[in-house]
Amino acid sequence: MAENAVYLKCNRNIEVQSPDVYLRDMGSLRCMDREITAKLKDLKVKQFQEGEEKRCVISVLKLVELMEEVCPDILVQSVGESDVLVEWVDVDRQKGWQMVLKIVMVCLVSFFGTAFAIMAYHNDVGINDVFTEIYRMVMNREPGALNTLEVSYSIGLALGIIVFFNHVGGRRITKDPTPIEVALRNYEEDVDKTLIATAGREGKEEEI
Repeated sequence: MAENAVYLKCNRNIEVQSPDVYLRDMGSLRCMDREITAKLKDLKVKQFQEGEEKRCVISVLKLVELMEEVCPDILVQSVGESDVLVEWVDVDRQKGWQMVLKIVMVCLVSFFGTAFAIMAYHNDVGINDVFTEIYRMVMNREPGALNTLEVSYSIGLALGIIVFFNHVGGRRITKDPTPIEVALRNYEEDVDKTLIATAGREGKEEEI
């Protein structure tokens, strides 16, 4: 009997909003037989229970085993990740005043933390003394309470931050990803690799 080729491309990290995890949530699936495709996409591969850890690692071997149980006459070709990190995000628990409070706290910490870091750096390098000395050399007199150098530097610092982070309000200056997005993506990949490796070492990976 001829075997139907099924190509499975799994993502490394997925989030689901339901305790029931289906094969269609794991990534992309391709087969010439539409009936097989529909049946496999509706295949349930995991069900989170209340009180259970909301995150798990599922091996592609487990997925292949489940797929072959439902459709014995298939040949599965995995072209994606070998392990999938699945996280159940309960959307109902992320709403309300708690979410607003978290957003406000993050904004306050980011604002005052950044301001403190800039002031601490300027204090370390003695930026006020540098501005005073430059003003004396150029203007040949003592600077006042607020001079042109300080105003120009403050404006230039703000423009530099806007250009560096590639954002003006909610708009991008260019289509390139911002440094924060690149850093967060690298951090996310490192976390995913660590969690998958840890699950494998502790024997918590769901496989055959």
